[in-house]
Amino acid sequence: MPFITYLSGLLTAQMLSDDHLISGVEIHCEEKGRCPSTCHLCRRPGKEQLSPTPVLLEINRVVPLYALIQDNDTREAFKGALMSSYWCSGKGDVIEDWCRCDLNAFDENGLPNCSPLPPPVLRLSPNVEPSSTVVSLEWLDVQPAIGTKVSDYVLQHKKVDEYTDTDLYTGESLSFADDLLSGLATSCVAAGRSHGDVPETSLYSVIFKCLEPDGLYKFTLYAVDTRGRHSELSTVTLRTACPLVDDSKAEEIADKIYNLYNGYTSGKEQQTAYNTLMEVSASMLFRVQHHYNSHYEKFGDFVWRSEDELGPRKAHLILRRLEKVSSHCSTLLRSAYIQSRTETMPYLFCRSEEVRPPGMVWYSILKDTKVTNYLI
Repeated sequence: MPFITYLSGLLTAQMLSDDHLISGVEIHCEEKGRCPSTCHLCRRPGKEQLSPTPVLLEINRVVPLYALIQDNDTREAFKGALMSSYWCSGKGDVIEDWCRCDLNAFDENGLPNCSPLPPPVLRLSPNVEPSSTVVSLEWLDVQPAIGTKVSDYVLQHKKVDEYTDTDLYTGESLSFADDLLSGLATSCVAAGRSHGDVPETSLYSVIFKCLEPDGLYKFTLYAVDTRGRHSELSTVTLRTACPLVDDSKAEEIADKIYNLYNGYTSGKEQQTAYNTLMEVSASMLFRVQHHYNSHYEKFGDFVWRSEDELGPRKAHLILRRLEKVSSHCSTLLRSAYIQSRTETMPYLFCRSEEVRPPGMVWYSILKDTKVTNYLI
């Protein structure tokens, strides 16, 4: 009787338990890998901690599965089936580094689709902390060794607010090959390419430098292959950091407004107060209100005094600007102290020195062309 059959029989008869071990049956567990917690055969008294699932720790030699087959014809057939299943979704044959699709592997547009187009994964760059105006995004190249050829990446970005229909308005689209790497994009966007954790893997990054503070932005990325197919979308939504506010200046403006409101307010003083409050940013106005109420609330809070001195219409025009400040930034602007921090961020801007010949695909140009790096 095989030993595993013997153990199975013992388990079926419920003769093996934590309390009653069958005499003559001994189970050895090594530290190279431990049994899962569901297996009670390897429990040892006093050591009842949960153990992870065993993993393969030693590999003596790596060979393709089809290499284990001795017959040449069977081996080649098995190799072709494995290659087709892995690279061509089992709907085509691998020819050098591309897939020849079967007749039933075409989409509704008549384009072959047996070779899958992997979607890129867009993420925030861990090397650049998002600020009030600067955000850095990156993704790994999804170009497979065999199959479809990625010709471009398209990155869309837009600011999301209550006035924008997020489904209808897609925002501004940037072609990584035609706009960013060619240098045709605006000075507010910079792109670069480096190696990922694996030397053979390319890491693409895009830096947006002119975003609005305290704004909600949506970034969408998809890959395009040489046949015009689009991959699935990868999306990152984030809110930029709160804008820089000069706290001393805000306190000076609060004192100025109090002096203009104090006593009899002439038409000239009313207009001066109105112009002053309309010229500052929404975040600065929020901080001015905070300082005014902190020092002069006993004479009436900022909202009431503005309505009383300027009239309901002008006061409404001023106060509705406070609605533009997000709840996160409004919480920070109520803090007792505000500290500012300025950092410089070096980055590389790459520009190609060669004109891309017509008819050549982008991925070969990207790997072979000469680029000039500018340290900003």
